[in-house]
Amino acid sequence: MGNETRKTIKNLGYLSTTGMAMAISIGLGALIGNYLDKKFKTDPWLFLVFLLFGIIAAFKNLMFMVKKSRDDEKKGE
Repeated sequence: MGNETRKTIKNLGYLSTTGMAMAISIGLGALIGNYLDKKFKTDPWLFLVFLLFGIIAAFKNLMFMVKKSRDDEKKGE
């Protein structure tokens, strides 16, 4: 397997996990917020707060993946 093929496969791996990681972060934040809203009867405030936390975590994770991909690309050169 050539070096270019390995780079392509590695980049596809990063891309395929990015969407899933973002969806899980946002979904988990929404689920926790919804659970806490029902428990403490604070509709919709905790849902919105934890949804925002999930969105922030998703984009932080996205930036981490982009940085890791760029660092791996620089190492390969």
